[in-house]
Amino acid sequence: MAGTSSARIVLVVVSGVLALIGSAQAQLQMNFYARSCPKAEQIVLDYVKQNIPNAPSLAASFLRMHFHDCIVRGCDASVLLNSTSGQVEKNAVPNLTLRGFDFIERVKSLLEAECPGVVSCADIIVLVARDSVLTTGGPFWNVPTGRRDGVISNITEANANIPSPFHNFTTLLTLFSNQGLNLTDLVLLSGGHTIGISHCLAVSRRLYNSTGAGGIDPTMDSEYAKNLKANKCKTASDNTTILDMDPGSRKTFDISYYSLLLKRRGLFQSDAALTTDSTSLAFINQLLTSSPQFFFDEFAKAMEKMGRVNVKTGSEGQIRKQCALVNN
Repeated sequence: MAGTSSARIVLVVVSGVLALIGSAQAQLQMNFYARSCPKAEQIVLDYVKQNIPNAPSLAASFLRMHFHDCIVRGCDASVLLNSTSGQVEKNAVPNLTLRGFDFIERVKSLLEAECPGVVSCADIIVLVARDSVLTTGGPFWNVPTGRRDGVISNITEANANIPSPFHNFTTLLTLFSNQGLNLTDLVLLSGGHTIGISHCLAVSRRLYNSTGAGGIDPTMDSEYAKNLKANKCKTASDNTTILDMDPGSRKTFDISYYSLLLKRRGLFQSDAALTTDSTSLAFINQLLTSSPQFFFDEFAKAMEKMGRVNVKTGSEGQIRKQCALVNN
């Protein structure tokens, strides 16, 4: 009996160790493709360096795509999927202005030519976002890889989970918390707006249909609002005019976005909302009184954390052959 008990204990211990090893192998890791596709990350970086300098606004687009992907079903490239029904994430209201799908598909084709069926579209989004920001002078952050692609994309989930430009602080924090992200992450990831662009439709409510004089949102600097109405968003129905989210500094990844927030010149209601919470406001002031490198370092940590949200690894999901289509 004693020998049998010892054997059972050994078996349990061995099984437990194997389970831990299997779990560790299934997690994200740096240089995941080192053996299966050793040139993968360099292929992505080279393509980004060749093309992003000619279209630097795409860096902000890829940051947004990365965030919108991770916030719905985790970082699984579900935002890239097409469907004959049209009921997919990319057709949700917050995603109608996403750009760069063809860019991602071109990167995927290069990787498929190098090593078919190996590199996931989910990893491509994260790598392209990082490399695009880096190419435009922003911070570097580690991108552990090994994500797998999801097979489900749901328009309703995207509409419900992606933060809106019109959300208040409580709603924003709730949506972030639902994905394991905290207040600090909310403030830092919003800092990506430093290279962002938007359209008048996202701010027209603050300019034309609010409680202040002339319909202007009283939480927005009146001179800034009047300038937008006079020179950019000349009608409440304008849905084509492009706006810089960080005027005068949109092509530079820096902390000026936070300075604008304190001047009540954040473009979105959701930008202004960051100053309505005392803890958030204190962190904004800390960012502004610290070195620019502090923001870069903290932003990098938040991006790496976001890139781990609800990832699929191991045998979950699949490696799509084309990013817009689930494999047959």
